[in-house]
Amino acid sequence: MKLHNSLRLALFLIAVSAFCIRVEAQNNTKKAGAARASGTCLTATQLSALHIYGEWRVRFNPAPAGLPATAIMRLEKHAEFSESVAGSVTRELGAARVEGHAPRAQLAGDLENGFLTLDESSNGISITGTWNGEMVKESCGKKFMGTWKDTSDNAPPDTPDVPFTLEKLPGW
Repeated sequence: MKLHNSLRLALFLIAVSAFCIRVEAQNNTKKAGAARASGTCLTATQLSALHIYGEWRVRFNPAPAGLPATAIMRLEKHAEFSESVAGSVTRELGAARVEGHAPRAQLAGDLENGFLTLDESSNGISITGTWNGEMVKESCGKKFMGTWKDTSDNAPPDTPDVPFTLEKLPGW
């Protein structure tokens, strides 16, 4: 009987914890949504990972060697690190295959004081690209500019940094 009651108590505590985590996540999402709805423009130091969840249009200028000039990036909460982001970048490669790069690559990284750093992996094992960007002043966290670097095994040693712009898609 004692074991049965202990098990019931443990299950109850797990359920309460899960509920609290869900409520906290909803509150954080509501706060971010309220800031957007109220027209509050967050500064780079106020911006957190939560504020950059969603879909982004990526524009490279010029396009990276063999890759398209545009892509779509999706950022969301990292499964293991709550202050970090994870997601994917999707490129329309068509029939062309670019060694070291897949049409869809995984992303993981951080946002700190308006600086976004992401590691890209086309194979889920090695880093095939790096992203370093900064929130554009007065963009309210909806635009970042920086450079992308091809770090795949097939990239030449003198591969240049490629300028990019991220713009948050409407509805996010």
